[in-house]
Amino acid sequence: MGKTTKTGLAWKGEMSFEAEVNGHKFMIDADEAVGGKNRGPRPKPLMLSALAGCTAMDVISILKKMRVTPDEFYVDVEANNTEEHPKHYDAFTIYYKFKGKDPPKDKIEKAVNLSQDRYCGVSFMLSKAADIKHEIIIED
Repeated sequence: MGKTTKTGLAWKGEMSFEAEVNGHKFMIDADEAVGGKNRGPRPKPLMLSALAGCTAMDVISILKKMRVTPDEFYVDVEANNTEEHPKHYDAFTIYYKFKGKDPPKDKIEKAVNLSQDRYCGVSFMLSKAADIKHEIIIED
């Protein structure tokens, strides 16, 4: 059996909660239209940050081993939200954006594919419930 991970929430009134993950605290909250105070992000979009962060860390780690350091690197994630309850994401698109002078496209593609196909646990879990696509954008 693998290592157990835990997180906790403390209610802070209205629809606000303080989340703690590995000693890091942050607020999550609801929109004002549903009784929140907009003190932090909503829980569902945090999954997008987890997905972006997981694969971004993989890509940078793999590129570092290939002795490639991009001048700039961004990861954006878009998700399609269903209309019916329970509203959920049924498709994700990950955009990997690289900027730099003549970046090695072959190594970038290899790093992204390794993250998606082998290393990113968040992608692996979410792919069981939704379609995940990715696109690589390279700008000089």
